[in-house]
Amino acid sequence: MRIPDFKLERYFARYEFSAPYLLCSSDLEGWRLKDLLALADPDALARWEGLTLGYTESTGLPVLKQELAALYPGLAAEDVLTFAGAQEAVFVLMNVLLGPGTHAVVTWPGYQSLYEVARATGAEVTLLPLREEDGWALDLDALRRALRPDTRLLVVNFPHNPTGALPDRATFDALCALADERGIHLLSDEVYRLLEYDARDTLPSAAERTPRGISLGVMSKAMGLAGLRVGWLACRDADVLRRCMAFKDYTTICNSAPSEVLALIALRAKEQVLARSRGILASNLALLDAFFARHADTFRWVRPRAGSVAFPRLLRDTPVARFTEELVEREGVLLLPGDVYDFPGNHFRLGLGRVNLPDALARLERHVIATR
Repeated sequence: MRIPDFKLERYFARYEFSAPYLLCSSDLEGWRLKDLLALADPDALARWEGLTLGYTESTGLPVLKQELAALYPGLAAEDVLTFAGAQEAVFVLMNVLLGPGTHAVVTWPGYQSLYEVARATGAEVTLLPLREEDGWALDLDALRRALRPDTRLLVVNFPHNPTGALPDRATFDALCALADERGIHLLSDEVYRLLEYDARDTLPSAAERTPRGISLGVMSKAMGLAGLRVGWLACRDADVLRRCMAFKDYTTICNSAPSEVLALIALRAKEQVLARSRGILASNLALLDAFFARHADTFRWVRPRAGSVAFPRLLRDTPVARFTEELVEREGVLLLPGDVYDFPGNHFRLGLGRVNLPDALARLERHVIATR
């Protein structure tokens, strides 16, 4: 397999552990271990204190899979397969479903592995653009035109990274119906699900909505536990999960034993965990609304509907990559230029999930004023 460099990760490698303010992170503020353990119920705490650091079951800790399945009404533990993060799940699934002579359609801009891993299998990939002028909405007519007789996989990501877009229920239902009609598997990257700003906007998962739906989840985003590296696929297609399980024997084989127990603790206390995440987002979003109102001459702000990222546009003639580089050098604040998505228009990714956002935003504002 030959695959291009992951531009986003190469960019983060330069700055992620040196820049004091990561104003573009897609995850939520990470939990401290002691604070997470304080949420453990007696069973989970006993599992933690008696943990043996040996191999784990390759499909995932059974009680963890039960908790994950509970996120998807109508699914059972056997409908869930765990991985070492969402990235491994994407890699495995793409290699199972795609190959030479097949075709995939993927929303764009987006997480690079969602289309580059597909290409690396030998499949052809059509990128389906989301457009700022449409509020980053999914264009179902454009999607229909993109589908081909050899299309095997449709990949969407809502709530969307990097724009924060979220379709309404009617659009999502039409999307699932289209996949069913064409006999296409629908990979729904739902890693930002449950971070809707209005709970009434929460969509059903693809896995519960259609037999061909495959829901991708991870502990990194809504739960604020990126360091656990626990992801999963939920799907009612037993053959797909069986093939993914067999492929996983050549990647990680099994998950980290401590990570599985810590993930179990968080899922059993998910209302408290999610309340913390939503509180951080609500506070930061209010600050961002005010910031972009003050600087409407410098930025175009399409307010996200859900999730922990947004994709504003710099209105200056300055290339956004130069703007972000000067910002991190002068103020220690890191933004992610849209160049890493190969997406035109001077956009940049902004992260909403860190508790030091107020300080980072003040430094960004100082830079904007100083360079006006």
